[in-house]
Amino acid sequence: MTPIMRTIHWMNAICMVVAVATGLYIGYPYYQTLIADPAVNKYVMAWNRWAHFIVAIIFDVTAILIGYLYLFSNFEKPYKKILPTKKNFIEFCEVFFNLITFNRRKKFDSSYSDSYNIMFFTLFHVLLVFMLLTGLQLYVHGLASGHSSIGDWWPWILHLSTDWTLSVFGGNMGVRIAHHTTMYLLIMWVMSHIYYQIWRTIFWQEGDIAIVFSGYKFARNRKKDK
Repeated sequence: MTPIMRTIHWMNAICMVVAVATGLYIGYPYYQTLIADPAVNKYVMAWNRWAHFIVAIIFDVTAILIGYLYLFSNFEKPYKKILPTKKNFIEFCEVFFNLITFNRRKKFDSSYSDSYNIMFFTLFHVLLVFMLLTGLQLYVHGLASGHSSIGDWWPWILHLSTDWTLSVFGGNMGVRIAHHTTMYLLIMWVMSHIYYQIWRTIFWQEGDIAIVFSGYKFARNRKKDK
């Protein structure tokens, strides 16, 4: 992983923790403060909404960067691994068989990202983009006047890009439920991702966990092995 990719990875990880914690509070305020004054006097909800919105902006920026790197990265182009080709399909199946057989069968090169892992991360980014769109719809719903402090163009863009979610999910409450449900799907994805990276590190013995810290992992010398 390049320095940019590792930076995006850890930014997303930190932002996700903040987004989940603040999002749960926005949906159902589960704490007040450690002192006796009412929460409304210390703007607890306002601070949670501010933090939630800031990390959402960071997610927006990283989503654009990731989309660019998917197509134009000089290091590797992930989109080539998700194309519906015979080679990618065979590799996807082989990695899956490797997982369910606990590494007893390994007929693919694990030096670089494989089709299975790329598809797994693509699913994450699709869920993330959906989360952003539904979240922005919930945000613009609060701008009932159609105005904002930075101009009327901002609510107009949000309505243009996210109002379709109202039709798909049957109104604001449906969008809210979809937004919350996607949060739990993302939490499940994170748990699976952490498990799989530990699994790969143990079974492949190539130091996969080190990738997000140093950018590299071990690769076997195939010629020497032969």
